[in-house]
Amino acid sequence: MSDIQKAAGIIQEGGLVAFPTETVYGLGADALNPYAVAAIFEAKNRPTFDPLIVHVADIRQAEILVHRFPEKALKLIEKFWPGPLTIVLPKSSLVPDIVTSSLPNVAIRVPNHPMALELIRKSGRPIAAPSANPFGQVSPTTAEHVRKSLGNKVNMVLDGGPCQVGVESTIISFVEKEPVLLRPGGLSLEEIEFIIGKVLIFKGSSDKPMAPGQLLQHYSPRTPLRLIPTGEIPATQGKSGWLGLQNPPSGFAVVEVLSQKGDLKEAAANFFAAMRRLDEKNLDLILAQPVPDQGLGRAINDRLYRASYKPQK
Repeated sequence: MSDIQKAAGIIQEGGLVAFPTETVYGLGADALNPYAVAAIFEAKNRPTFDPLIVHVADIRQAEILVHRFPEKALKLIEKFWPGPLTIVLPKSSLVPDIVTSSLPNVAIRVPNHPMALELIRKSGRPIAAPSANPFGQVSPTTAEHVRKSLGNKVNMVLDGGPCQVGVESTIISFVEKEPVLLRPGGLSLEEIEFIIGKVLIFKGSSDKPMAPGQLLQHYSPRTPLRLIPTGEIPATQGKSGWLGLQNPPSGFAVVEVLSQKGDLKEAAANFFAAMRRLDEKNLDLILAQPVPDQGLGRAINDRLYRASYKPQK
């Protein structure tokens, strides 16, 4: 029996499987089994008010989960599925409330990874899957990241190598009259707007998320992380690390450069792994600088701002 066949059996039996996608590793369970989905929340220590994304093999499998696909949604699906694009639509009665945190809408995508697609097809189930890590911490982009962070809380980890995109999917809602960007991610806003025109950007409160990754504090390393405005010369404090797009100032104990050539696609692919390496160096502080706020830079900056957020006391 192949590893994927074994993993598919675990999904069918209500278990948890960590699996690779092109974005990050997901912690998957049968999306139509509320008890299996509850195990995701338990393993991650994830609050049940934070909804999950359902992964499907193709649009035919998605059709049973929603009422209909608007024309603009279909245009994006035709162009970008499989890929790092999640669509939010009013859900059908088949989708358990625990998947959507009792919201009337469901988030769906087709991952662009052969192992993920084969797992979904062999299991015969849509798979609910957030990132395969403890809630609020740095997302995993290798199987080893999953093993280190979740250990025996998952029944099986499928190893598909490093994730190629490296940041979570872009989430677009088609619940309202106009499409709305709920989360920037691995597909740029520019690419989306080229296909369907203007997209609104969600500006609401993040204490009651409409989609994954909207909480103010998220993606956080254990080491305190502070953002340094572009152009500002940072003053190092204690044993400090640096996280930035290109060459840093001097004086840092550890340096992580996301892309020597300033390539935002390469930077996104390296982002979470670089943050993890810094977090493992027993630093007093990580200083990070935002990247250009365009293309995949929006997704990187979104993760940086949430990783550095400190709740008001």
